[in-house]
Amino acid sequence: MRTQPITLYGIGNCDTVKKARQWLDDHSQAYTFHDFKTQGVPADRLERWLSQAGWETLLNRKGTTWRRLDPSLQAGATDADGARQLMHEHASLIKRPVVEWGDTQTGVVTVGFKADDWQAHLDTGR
Repeated sequence: MRTQPITLYGIGNCDTVKKARQWLDDHSQAYTFHDFKTQGVPADRLERWLSQAGWETLLNRKGTTWRRLDPSLQAGATDADGARQLMHEHASLIKRPVVEWGDTQTGVVTVGFKADDWQAHLDTGR
């Protein structure tokens, strides 16, 4: 069992987040869940995710929230600053789940759920 902390960020009713949480449970991994809808998006965490994963990876342009955005707002997401502002205003625009594997300051950050990649994090402890 992994000894470093795992923090999973997302939205509780998101199907991908549900699958990810189930996967962690099935692998007996303790984790903390942070729900964007009820707890908001921590500004310091968003900065770290942008730094590690990049705004292009973090911004979910395939979801319903993006498709429902006014085209003028979509047009503002051409760089990290524009994407950051949109993600602060619309938490559902953040691709889910975001996972911090280890310390929240130095651990690895992943975006999305891929079981094989997650297994590698458990195997390496990073």
